[in-house]
Amino acid sequence: AAAFTVGLGFGLQEIFANFVAGLIILFEQPIRLGDTVTVANTSGTVSKIRIRATTITDFNRKELIIPNKEFIIGQLVNWSLSDRLLRLQIPVGVSYGTDSRKVEKILYEVAKRHPSVVDEPEPRIIFHNLGDSALEFDVRVFIRDLEIFPVVRSQIMHDVYEALNREGVTIPFPQQDLYIKEIPEISGLPKVKN
Repeated sequence: AAAFTVGLGFGLQEIFANFVAGLIILFEQPIRLGDTVTVANTSGTVSKIRIRATTITDFNRKELIIPNKEFIIGQLVNWSLSDRLLRLQIPVGVSYGTDSRKVEKILYEVAKRHPSVVDEPEPRIIFHNLGDSALEFDVRVFIRDLEIFPVVRSQIMHDVYEALNREGVTIPFPQQDLYIKEIPEISGLPKVKN
């Protein structure tokens, strides 16, 4: 009986912890229905909040039931708690010798033209590095919804690629030069020097 009571106590401890965490969630509201969150390496939209557990619908439309304790003691990212704006950052590299001001102008026009990009805060183009094989820029824009994040990123990347091609701007790829000073002698072949 004592062992059973101890086992029951340990089992109820988790249930009680989730119950208390559920009350904290309901009163403090670190998450609400419809919020986009990341908890315990799981991202999705909060679809149900219950006393013991919360249901998150992930981006593949699977429902994940997560104990409420995870929202209180674990790391929680609420992407839409006070502001639904999200920053989208797209790296772009162009060949050395390209007019950097011209590239900045092209990228800004592409970013500003996209219908899902908000006007405030306005798009920013940052020339941030003289890389090994490219002049490196970042296109930074804000959009209103995480759901459209990958689609908007893809569309802007297509637009950037087309705009740079139209203007004759080359996007480089990493290259390496290999110099062979001496080829070792292979049996039966004469030694070759370069």
